[in-house]
Amino acid sequence: MANHYFRFKQFTVHQEACAMKVCTDACLQGASTAAYLQTNKPGIQRILDIGTGTGLLSLMLAQQLSSATITAIELDAAAAGQARSNFIASPWSERLQVIETDAREMAGDVQYDFIITNPPFYESDLKSGNHLRNQAMHATTLDYNDLLTVIDRQLAEGGEFSILLPYRPFGEFVTLAGAAGFYLKEVVHVKQSERHAYFRSIGIFGREQNKPQVASMAIREADQQVYTPAFVSLLQPYYLYL
Repeated sequence: MANHYFRFKQFTVHQEACAMKVCTDACLQGASTAAYLQTNKPGIQRILDIGTGTGLLSLMLAQQLSSATITAIELDAAAAGQARSNFIASPWSERLQVIETDAREMAGDVQYDFIITNPPFYESDLKSGNHLRNQAMHATTLDYNDLLTVIDRQLAEGGEFSILLPYRPFGEFVTLAGAAGFYLKEVVHVKQSERHAYFRSIGIFGREQNKPQVASMAIREADQQVYTPAFVSLLQPYYLYL
């Protein structure tokens, strides 16, 4: 049974009301995206988190980006309430807000400098018997094209976005993004360990065409017992025991 909460160095994520719990690959996306923004957009101000769930990604970005105000949207009422509670209990509550809404129904009058989303759209995988988990893990309410339409409407000129996807569908998403006017800028392909194949991809996309920077990393060493130095370096600001 999953823990009801996950404690980080500077905040705690309660998750009992959320279908999708805190997971290592989402933590990697938050940490790597925060590091990217600290280097490339250190004064960034407005960030949108699409499908926030527990609020994990928003909290990770808020910790590292002191100038950013973050709006998180969530379709599921229980998850939105949980994220709101997690935000209020954090040190950055004044810079975080949750809106319970369908991303497709957002007005385009407010645009954001950066968008982050962890949409576990396992479009070709089998569904479970749990409706909320299906909603969180499958393209039952928002497919890739819908997501790109939302991003295009909400992203300010010159803005970029971060997305975490399973490794196999990532190539398909790159093609669809290109057709929508977004181009891969950086990608990190992730392995569970040095002995495993890739299972996740974290991509940064923008509207300018360029040659993307491609990197890879493993979460654990080949023995699967010890975190790799690259993982430790990224997660040390967040994980209690690193």
